[in-house]
Amino acid sequence: MSDFGVIRDYYSQMPGKIEQARKILGRSMTLTEKILFSHLTTINEEPRRTKSYVELQPDRVAMQDATAQMALLQFALTGRSKVAVPSTVHCDHLIKARKGRDADLAYANDVSSEVFNFLKSASAKYGLGFWEPGAGIIHQVVLENYAFPGGLMIGTDSHTPNAGGLGMVAIGVGGADAMEVMAGLPFTIRWPGIIGVHLTGELSGWASPKDVILKVCEELTVKGGTGHIVEYFGPGTSSISSTGKGTICNMGAEIGATTSIFPYDNSMDAYLRATNRADVADLAKENAEYLVSDSDVNHNPGKYYDKIIEINLSELVPAIVGPHTPDLARPVSELGDEAREKGWPTDIQAALIGSCTNSSYEDMERASSIALQAKKAGLKSKVQFMVTPGSDTIDKTIRRDGQMQLFDDIGGTVLANACGPCIGQWQRDDIQSGDVNSIVSSYNRNFSGRNDGNHQTLSFLTSPEIVTAMAIAGTLDFNPLEDKLISSDGIEFMFEPPQGDQLPENGFEFNLDGFTPPNSDLSSTDLEVSSESRRLQLLQPFTATTNQDLDDLPILVKVKGKCTTDHISPAGIWLQFRGHLDNISDNCYIGAHNSFTDEQGTAINQLDGTKGKLPKVARNYHENGQGWAVIADVNYGEGSSREHAAMSPRFLGCKVVIARSMARIAETNLKKQGVLPLIFADESSWDLLRVDDRLTIKGADELGPNSEVTVEAKHSDGTMDTFVCNHSMDELQVEWFKAGSALNYLRSKN
Repeated sequence: MSDFGVIRDYYSQMPGKIEQARKILGRSMTLTEKILFSHLTTINEEPRRTKSYVELQPDRVAMQDATAQMALLQFALTGRSKVAVPSTVHCDHLIKARKGRDADLAYANDVSSEVFNFLKSASAKYGLGFWEPGAGIIHQVVLENYAFPGGLMIGTDSHTPNAGGLGMVAIGVGGADAMEVMAGLPFTIRWPGIIGVHLTGELSGWASPKDVILKVCEELTVKGGTGHIVEYFGPGTSSISSTGKGTICNMGAEIGATTSIFPYDNSMDAYLRATNRADVADLAKENAEYLVSDSDVNHNPGKYYDKIIEINLSELVPAIVGPHTPDLARPVSELGDEAREKGWPTDIQAALIGSCTNSSYEDMERASSIALQAKKAGLKSKVQFMVTPGSDTIDKTIRRDGQMQLFDDIGGTVLANACGPCIGQWQRDDIQSGDVNSIVSSYNRNFSGRNDGNHQTLSFLTSPEIVTAMAIAGTLDFNPLEDKLISSDGIEFMFEPPQGDQLPENGFEFNLDGFTPPNSDLSSTDLEVSSESRRLQLLQPFTATTNQDLDDLPILVKVKGKCTTDHISPAGIWLQFRGHLDNISDNCYIGAHNSFTDEQGTAINQLDGTKGKLPKVARNYHENGQGWAVIADVNYGEGSSREHAAMSPRFLGCKVVIARSMARIAETNLKKQGVLPLIFADESSWDLLRVDDRLTIKGADELGPNSEVTVEAKHSDGTMDTFVCNHSMDELQVEWFKAGSALNYLRSKN
């Protein structure tokens, strides 16, 4: 299961590579540096942080079912017969929360059987491990089975960094990155900066690991981690469980960080042994000195980190963030007053716990300890209360140990071991579209429309135990640390702080019935994709963009404010088309606010002057051989790793995206698909652009590392503005652009 041979071989060469790097650096090394240098294809010189591009060799690739479709469809075009590194597919995204676990699984297996069968057959054909629907959420399954201290993994989901809870550098990427690594190519990325988070003290009472990352989100905001790895250090790290560390690393995606990581300690050793990986635990223990930062880093952190955040765990109080953004934080005690001040509904409509972020045994036990207190007081949840176990292992273990029964006793509904409402796979019957309502969850992301497709749902994020207590109270205006409830016999009642063991006393209930290991006897059959299918579509290579294609481009949309991947290519009902590029492109930019129309999802067609839906206008341009441009605001493409947010615009004729700034994964995905990603040299140039402008990109034929690009904006009144843009492409990425995509470039080298 854990590919022990790969791990053993890695540990055997790790000390030598670190010593080689240490000679080049001439100084002590952070944990991040040790792991990255150990995975470099060549070690010649010290890369420049946030500047140099490097080639890394990952130990593993992991893909969830929504993104694996496009990754494997791209892999099919490479001509490779087998994946070059251990890889897995996890079916967790295409399971809609409707009625409960069993009914929802049956429904998913019915309506998405075509996709699941494709993924299973492609896994058998190319030598991947396959986890069936219901087996668990990718990040929890990876933590339980594959993650190991010091390793490097890429995954086609933005919350891949969850594996940092076991000391692994785990990076969320687009499907094209995964395709290339599976094809045997290195993973290319900018050498990251390093942000150090110094933890002292110890969590107690109601404070939880969730509060650590909510504090970091508050400090750094949604873009403060871009281009950096967040490395936790200090004595406080050892007081947090391995799964608690996973929670913290998981939500590091919400600050735009490349990944997050903790140093090796006894909690990781204990978790590895508890999950039947004593052989890996022994190896990690033998190499412990290489799985932590050098001592001077801890003594003189200012010499090694680009930024340092200080957090005293003993001073943390339960926090809650939202709505619509994960960095809008306040103590739970202050939410009620703020809600009344801003007119947010204080009555909670739904409360949800679990997901990949907070579904560990420890999380479930702490939340169930609150449920037990409520049960003894004769209280039940006053709102719709949903529980999402992270894996079949967690599900079976908490059923055996009684936590699941306690959730049932207070009126909870157990959902499938899948993403469900966290990613918009939630069929809500309690509200209508447009209804303003408040929900609380222990999830990781709360963008507008994220959970249920309703942009008027106000989503607040906090720990599972706080969510459970607030579900019992039924209101945002409840502080479980101080406020009292009335028990069924009329007596005032106050919750005691939650309790819970990090690991089950009687071990985990492991069940691998939903896992099909890689097949050594690879299938020679073709991928079966019907030309009539509405769910799957074989890919055709993109054509290369010429200089003429960059002349006289209309602006499809000038985005104002947030433009996350949920705005560019929403999930929810659109997940069904993740393997069909043409069909999913009908959602392109439907969530983006266009400053030209002052509406969401509409554009002015410059060919006929009419207003229409953004994807329809884009298709009309494309059908008439007219390329187009996108103008974006700050942190374009934050959020999910979904490459459809790059592939759909490219499919419909997008040639260039010009933004004030871009999220890392989004920028990389644009490069991979042959779209030119540019950054305004002067952010105020955004203001120059008008609805009927035509853009011409100058200097594209002379692209090179650090080259500038000039953009001419011709106005309809005959005047013109010119401004300068920058790009971050290295020599190889320029070749991708010239070839029309990274896949085209790869195919040309076969």
